[in-house]
Amino acid sequence: MAEPPSGAAAGLARLSEWADTHLGVLRGLSTGMAVAGLLLLARSVRMTTKFSSALDIPVEFVKKNVKLRGKLQQITESGLEVEHIPISIPFITSIQRKWQSEGLLLVRLAGVELAPSGMAWLQQELKPKQIIWFQLLGRDDLALECLVLVNKGRFLSVCLNEEVLRQGLGRTARIEGLPHDSHLYWELHKRFLRAELKALKKNKGIWKEESYSERIGECISKSRLVWTLKRFVSW
Repeated sequence: MAEPPSGAAAGLARLSEWADTHLGVLRGLSTGMAVAGLLLLARSVRMTTKFSSALDIPVEFVKKNVKLRGKLQQITESGLEVEHIPISIPFITSIQRKWQSEGLLLVRLAGVELAPSGMAWLQQELKPKQIIWFQLLGRDDLALECLVLVNKGRFLSVCLNEEVLRQGLGRTARIEGLPHDSHLYWELHKRFLRAELKALKKNKGIWKEESYSERIGECISKSRLVWTLKRFVSW
């Protein structure tokens, strides 16, 4: 068989080189797509994981102040006990349900020192099984420091941290978990102080001033003469 002309041989060589180059690119793209798919799957698994304790939540979720959804179970002196409701993806979620553990997250109102009357108010305002949103600000081994949001209608939500302060049912406190030099820390701290100032101006809750008669009555009840008379009567 006669050898192909030199021009044809050069063309075949270039065609082979082109094919090898593009096959390599295609292999690289396939590998990249596979890696991206795995990363996307891993992220989906995290977003669809049901967290049963504060330590289950990834560190990057806290650093990025991710907002999670949950179902309120009860209100205790330590905080709100909430059942986490993860994002539902049909195939992944059905598999995860088989091995996910049960447990409740302890959610605290970040930046708020709650008064006893504040806890009573929360127990009246919030109902068992009510859906709430909580934005992660910090955490320790047992609890999550969060902004807690409750829907009040189709397009309206209320931040419980601010509402408690606005009602005079607590005091502004240090926001645990957030760096004190961060923009978010000071933005939230100013919001909380403004809410507390409204309660102070309106004499609401713990800022309510006693009337003159109440102050006189308290002074009389604490006087030594009244105390002596009560003791004499008891004899």
